[in-house]
Amino acid sequence: MKIIASNFKTNHTRKSTLHFCEELEKFATQNQAQQQIIVFPPQTALLENRFKTFQIGAQNAYPAQNGSFTGEIGLEQLEEFGIQTLLIGHSERREILKESQSFCAEKFDFFAKRGFRICYCIGESQEIKKQGIEAVLEFLESQFEGIALDYPHLIVAYEPIWAIGSGVSASLEEITQIHTRLKQKLGKIPLLYGGSVKPQNVREILQIHSVDGVLVGSASWEISSFCQILDNSRI
Repeated sequence: MKIIASNFKTNHTRKSTLHFCEELEKFATQNQAQQQIIVFPPQTALLENRFKTFQIGAQNAYPAQNGSFTGEIGLEQLEEFGIQTLLIGHSERREILKESQSFCAEKFDFFAKRGFRICYCIGESQEIKKQGIEAVLEFLESQFEGIALDYPHLIVAYEPIWAIGSGVSASLEEITQIHTRLKQKLGKIPLLYGGSVKPQNVREILQIHSVDGVLVGSASWEISSFCQILDNSRI
């Protein structure tokens, strides 16, 4: 079963997220969606995890029950919504907010001990890509430092930084090449592709043997577009 995940990033309000999720529930029910669907709203728009056809996840959380961590949310806040799914290591948090690998690993350890389903993101920059596939794989390997790959609720999302938000996805050949090599390491761990996924290319991306799903950004922010992605991901 393919995994189709939507990352709202800093988009949508609580009101528009509720509308999105109610429409998604209708669509997934009427169309008997077979995919595992996850929606990651912004923190102020987190909803109770009560939907039958998909899961609500958090884009980020601090590795603590609660405490003096201004601007963050912890386990206590996630528990209020019944949320047990979390993104860790997204490139925007690594690049823009300067989260280190050790901090990503600390988050992973904290939430893994509490049974969370963790969608762990890895990806390389254009500069590293230019150095060739072996340099890319070496860099991606470094992003697994401190991450327990035997954790049973782990999902890995490969998102080349140069493809995120650019409108240009990696080529099918590039995705196949990287995913095939990563799968040799990850085995049965679900491996998603992210980076300018849209209704027009999702089917061919999901037809790649080593792609177990997609993590979608801007093309998933409108409910009509996300439903089209779900429709086109029926393989």
